[in-house]
Amino acid sequence: MLKNYLKVALRNLWKNKTFSAINILGLAIGMGTCLLIVLFVLDELSFDKFNKKSDRIYRVDADLRFGGAEQKFAVNNAPLAFTMVKEYPQVENAVRFRNYGPSVVKKGNQNIKEERIIYTDSTLFDVFTLPMIAGDPTKALTAPKSVVITESIAKKYFGKTDVVGQSLLFDNKDLYSITGVIKEVPENSHFRFDFFISLAGDAASKEDNWLSFNFNTYLLLKPGVEQKIIQAKFDEVLQKHLWPQAEAIMHTRQDDFKKSGNYMHFKLTPLTDIHLQSDRIAELAPNSSLQTVYIFSAIAIFILLIACVNFMNLSTARSANRAKEVGVRKVLGTQRSNLIKQFLTESVVMSLIAFVIALLFCLLTMPLLNQLAAKQFTLSPIVHPYLLPILLGFAVVVGLIAGSYPAFYLSAFKPIEVLKGKLSTGFKSSYFRSSLVVFQFFISIFLIIGTIVIYRQLNYIQNKKLGFNKEQVLLIKDTYVLDKKIQAFKDEALRQPGVISASISGFLPVPSSRNDSPLFPEGEINNDKAVSMQQWEVDHDYINTLGMEIIKGRKFSKEFATDSTGIILNESAVKLFGYQDPIGKKVSRMMDSEGKILKSYTVIGVVKNFHFASLRENIGALGMFLDRSTGAVSLRLQTNNVGSTIKSIESLWKKMAPGEAFTYSFLNEDFNNMYRSEQRVGRIFIAFAILALFIACLGLLGLATYAAEQRTKEIGIRKVLGATVSNIAGMLSKDFLKLVVVAAVITFPVAWWAMSKWLQDFAYRTSISWWIFVLAAIVAVVIALVTVCVQAIKAAISNPIKNLRTE
Repeated sequence: MLKNYLKVALRNLWKNKTFSAINILGLAIGMGTCLLIVLFVLDELSFDKFNKKSDRIYRVDADLRFGGAEQKFAVNNAPLAFTMVKEYPQVENAVRFRNYGPSVVKKGNQNIKEERIIYTDSTLFDVFTLPMIAGDPTKALTAPKSVVITESIAKKYFGKTDVVGQSLLFDNKDLYSITGVIKEVPENSHFRFDFFISLAGDAASKEDNWLSFNFNTYLLLKPGVEQKIIQAKFDEVLQKHLWPQAEAIMHTRQDDFKKSGNYMHFKLTPLTDIHLQSDRIAELAPNSSLQTVYIFSAIAIFILLIACVNFMNLSTARSANRAKEVGVRKVLGTQRSNLIKQFLTESVVMSLIAFVIALLFCLLTMPLLNQLAAKQFTLSPIVHPYLLPILLGFAVVVGLIAGSYPAFYLSAFKPIEVLKGKLSTGFKSSYFRSSLVVFQFFISIFLIIGTIVIYRQLNYIQNKKLGFNKEQVLLIKDTYVLDKKIQAFKDEALRQPGVISASISGFLPVPSSRNDSPLFPEGEINNDKAVSMQQWEVDHDYINTLGMEIIKGRKFSKEFATDSTGIILNESAVKLFGYQDPIGKKVSRMMDSEGKILKSYTVIGVVKNFHFASLRENIGALGMFLDRSTGAVSLRLQTNNVGSTIKSIESLWKKMAPGEAFTYSFLNEDFNNMYRSEQRVGRIFIAFAILALFIACLGLLGLATYAAEQRTKEIGIRKVLGATVSNIAGMLSKDFLKLVVVAAVITFPVAWWAMSKWLQDFAYRTSISWWIFVLAAIVAVVIALVTVCVQAIKAAISNPIKNLRTE
């Protein structure tokens, strides 16, 4: 019997090739797109779960409000980690990371810049699951000047993995002994380092300084210990260790600190929450967001719903044409149960064919998604053993649901009524089908509006006035290797054709060096008067080279020897100090961690506020000092012959720093990289929005074809009576256009609310203008018109004699 059902199903599919193709293609693209998004979401949700003890690992974060600034740190002080292990038996172990930035590593006569370097404790392998393939994990990082490297680094520098006992030279001065080789850190880890250097030789890691926050701190709780138990201990820890130091150094008591509106909190963040729910200062790597997962999960559901609605719409539309077949079969004695099985078999066969095409669609488009998302997705059953069986089951369920209408509704008709033609057909008669079309275009218009808003926000970021000129600024990085020759390099660079100005400083308005600590009005060292701010060391030419604007006073000048004790504040800092006229005012800066050494600075200028962090944040307080910072050299270039200018700078570098890597970028590129995640989300969102519209159009095309078929005689009569092609096209189109308009009216308030919530993540954001909604509606109407009119014109130009003969 099943063989007969399948044979009849395949015959019907072949007989109605156009409808079958539209139906199967729409569902296949919907299922394929959903599968791609599911892979993306599963990857995002899997971060750090490869660690065997992931459910017991927590990072200790710090929330601080002080000196007019609110800051959320992913780092903590040096003594906290092992104080928790020592004083609280619920804590099994702890490990710290200290990020000192990139280094150059010697390979033969060549120095290679390595970015993924971290300093850590010997307890690393007790907390995290990082399988070691050479060396002893219990001893690997116990000695000073020891390093554990990944398998790929071992092969890169030595051509093999058995390298325990070998050495690597860092920054041309520090020789580290390799004590272990581990497998690659998985892609779905919130940190991915290649070099793990022992903190045993790091003096800062041994200091009992509770007021300096530089260490990413992780606690491993004992089995069965709840997060809230340790969370409740932090007030006790702060009271015992931190506040005595704060009182001695900052002359502030805890109660007075709180009365001033300030606060200091430590909180535990579960390891598996870091990637999606943490965006703090000093993260070990850029994280994603839970909002992104929600957005793409919603898109997957929307697209799949559109595809399923199409499938059901066309299946129910075509089922009416088989009413007489049902009547004849029942007269000939076919049982209702057999009719139900026949319709369900046909629907499931179509759904399974769509599932196979969906898999091919995924395989073909996965390289593009990998490129857009900067990930490496795979459909391997080893990686996702349950995914394909679940989707296969889902395909069967979709087929059963879509086939349920003709199976249970049509099979219930009385044969005599069907054969007499009493079954009502036609597009207008189905309110359920019309509702499904409205739902399709609700989703489509929503995605169009979302795409426009995301694009406008990204464009706003690109073109907003930042307070500095990011164009044509060449950044030469890691210039600390020049050491005492750095000033000579700058002077020589200025002599190169095409170089307008130059500055030496590692502090830049893009991800770079950062130094945040309090300044005080002179002679008032207490928390009420403190202003927490960025403290940047720059040279005389920094303001000019970066294109910043002095709005009061002056910039640093070589003509004033006293500028070594001068400071330039930004507008935010002036406001927090409460100065009406800041020029000539004096502020104090702590020069040691114990607060015993203070240095006084005189305000010589005020720089116009500029964005030195993400546009998600308001511009904070900042002060510039005339001091040495050799991390980077900035060169402002002329617009012509940039390529030849870079070549001449590179030749100069090779001459003054032989064997050192020449690494550079442009300031605008580094700025754009701050929003790489948003750009990636925007591109993927646009791609999926286009796919959703395409699927909706396939459904419209199928329904328009069906509607034209149902009105074949009417079209013939109208043509005989003088109706033009445009009249008939308009007649067939207006019913669909009404549904699109209804969908637009419903979508507008929902889309406005959703996109407003998304934009709230940005302190500086574009507006959601009224014309966005109008444009989205027009795009939807035009797409619907083009889709429907293709079939409408085809029906309108057909021979009316043939139409009138059609039965």
